[in-house]
Amino acid sequence: MKQDNGGPKLEISFAGRFASSAIAACFAEVCTIPLDTAKVRLQLQKNVAVGPGAELPKYRGMLGTVATIAREEGAAALWKGIVPGLQRQCIYGGLRIGLYEPIKSYSVGPDHHGDIPLTTKIFAGLASGAIAITVANPTDLVKVRLQAEGKLAPGVPRRYTGSLNAYSTIVKKEGVRALWTGLGPNVMRNAIINAAELASYDQVKQTILKIPGFKDDVITHLFSGLGAGFFAVCIGSPVDVIKSRMMGDSSYKSTLDCFVKTLKNDGPLAFYKGFLPNFARLGSWNVIMFLTLEQVQKVFAKKPSAELA
Repeated sequence: MKQDNGGPKLEISFAGRFASSAIAACFAEVCTIPLDTAKVRLQLQKNVAVGPGAELPKYRGMLGTVATIAREEGAAALWKGIVPGLQRQCIYGGLRIGLYEPIKSYSVGPDHHGDIPLTTKIFAGLASGAIAITVANPTDLVKVRLQAEGKLAPGVPRRYTGSLNAYSTIVKKEGVRALWTGLGPNVMRNAIINAAELASYDQVKQTILKIPGFKDDVITHLFSGLGAGFFAVCIGSPVDVIKSRMMGDSSYKSTLDCFVKTLKNDGPLAFYKGFLPNFARLGSWNVIMFLTLEQVQKVFAKKPSAELA
């Protein structure tokens, strides 16, 4: 990502930007997917009845969920969905960040000088996120379904034996269009989160670099990545819950149906279920991804006339 505060910049081709973004996103995915698995389980867990003799919820809190999954299903279960997760990041991660700079630059025009307006950054994030997830939705669907499947009773077969089996089974039983189940909330969720992440990273970094004593280094990238993760979770958590429920449970008829049933059955706080693991995941994911991206982009730089943002 190029800095727009007048500092030196690296010129990177779209192919180079796509490749560096995909590499950084995949590395962050491998490091943080256990937290994502915990987040999905918490979001899919329905509220239980209260009162004497009522059954306690199976998953309680981020660390409790991680511990329960590891104890009942083995530590490897925390990396369920890693294969489609990496497939998703290669496509979605590469496109959403790779398209962000071209859309942002096109929006302000070639003659623009100085800081790019925040509204333009938000628009570029919304557009690149929507385009990227429309292409990558099948990988997201398979990832969520694999993560959602918990410990089964003895003799009960799993729905899918792996990611490739999941793709083929979904197509055979539900049709090709089923691979784009939940596309509406997914586009909404990823466009919003992408705009929150990229625009806030851009803006926070731009602001930090204007403070005396700060420079374009790891410390600045660390604070900018944490800021990006926090804004993304606060803004995108409700649509993230709806997306996970629609992809994990095919009984919902539409986005509105999922929203109404969740609100009616579980209450408004259900839309922030898994908030802490979501922030822990997205916060750490953004820090790892942006720190990696800043370094990897240097490998793909055309010439030292520009620098990363």
